[in-house]
Amino acid sequence: MEYIRVTKDNLEKEHICCAISNNKDVQVSSKKAWLSDRFDEGLVFLKSMERGKCFIEYIPAENAWNPLDADGYMYIDCLWVSGSFKGHGYSNDLLKACIEDSKEKGKKGLCILCTSKKKPFLSDPKYLKYKGFSVCDEAVGGIQLWYLPFTDDAERPRFKDCAKHPHVNNEGYVLFYTNQCPFNAKYVPIVEQTAKEHNIRFKAIHIENKEQAQNAPTPITTYALFCNGEYLTNEQMNDTKFLKLTAR
Repeated sequence: MEYIRVTKDNLEKEHICCAISNNKDVQVSSKKAWLSDRFDEGLVFLKSMERGKCFIEYIPAENAWNPLDADGYMYIDCLWVSGSFKGHGYSNDLLKACIEDSKEKGKKGLCILCTSKKKPFLSDPKYLKYKGFSVCDEAVGGIQLWYLPFTDDAERPRFKDCAKHPHVNNEGYVLFYTNQCPFNAKYVPIVEQTAKEHNIRFKAIHIENKEQAQNAPTPITTYALFCNGEYLTNEQMNDTKFLKLTAR
């Protein structure tokens, strides 16, 4: 497999894997705008030459859009290999490239969000354990921070206090989200409209900068849905899923 690093210079002509429509699609344009602003902060987006979901996205933890204390680490936003790309060792290739790059940049290690059991849009804990990662912190609700230190004496990353007990002081449904995930540009407005049509109390909070993300009341900032103050899920909703959830 050949891989290509997406940069400001080739961003417009390259597909971004998880949203492979043309550049006029709102999902693509929102994600590419987000990426463009992050490249100057050290973000790396490495993907397969072929179209499809096979990529890794990582950034220095100081610039991650998550509430972490992980200075000196590299934070993996997303490692995604699916469809026909699974089972060929491409995850190993991408992770190896991230490790080598991070060591060259003098990082202490890698960290990534996960849970004890595989959940949608989060990495597989079995795979991370196989590759030498271990849990270094855990928030209420089972959201874990895993890390791969490059030295035995590397300080362990941790969640900031604001994210250790995910909670908001709002009634009804509250959604925190960013443009890091391209699907949000399409589906968040759909859920907002669905809630309005069915008189469901719903508030979407768009996290628009690093400072907001690093002080969010949830470890997962790309998509975090709360109900009556309590964290529910990071799984993205369309109208059907949302109505099914509210009917429980």
